[in-house]
Amino acid sequence: MLRNNKESFGLISILFHWVIALIFLGQIPLGYWMVRTSDFTLQFSLYQWHKSFGFLVLGLSALRLVWKVASTRPNDPATMGPLERATAHAAHVILYLSLFIIPMTGWAIASSSPLQIPTFMFNLVVIPPLPLGISDSAEAFWTAIHAYLAYFSAVVAVGHILAALHHHFWKRDAILTRMLNPHRKAPERQLTQKVKS
Repeated sequence: MLRNNKESFGLISILFHWVIALIFLGQIPLGYWMVRTSDFTLQFSLYQWHKSFGFLVLGLSALRLVWKVASTRPNDPATMGPLERATAHAAHVILYLSLFIIPMTGWAIASSSPLQIPTFMFNLVVIPPLPLGISDSAEAFWTAIHAYLAYFSAVVAVGHILAALHHHFWKRDAILTRMLNPHRKAPERQLTQKVKS
């Protein structure tokens, strides 16, 4: 129930996936809102929440990566062709990297900003800055990288969601259900041997 098997994901992998995905996607409208509000008190709070959730994503992603390495990977459905497998693998790599790189670039923004506003993670602990140069140009550079990567990863995430829905409603295989229901048994004809990476 808790661990993955050859047919489906276990509860721990499912929780990691959905909790991180919801926080990660929620960060985009939160980030958009915080830079456009004219209420400075609200803006400060939104920045702190955005940074707090960013560090939460970073921490959870590190734990998820450890769990992924130590866990069995479910077999892919036989309905997936070689091109589809390669595309899915590329999307997964991009999304996994985004979960680390985007929070790190956000941390770089806070660290390089001349304002040097402390990061209060959920008002519980102060996150120290990274050892980066402090300047307006450095802050602008990391801000641009952070924003472009966030929007690019959002596009990839939408493609990932649409692909899962396509498998569920069109191909009617176990791609989506195995990430919703721990150890739901899929028909044997839908399973194929895992491709070694």
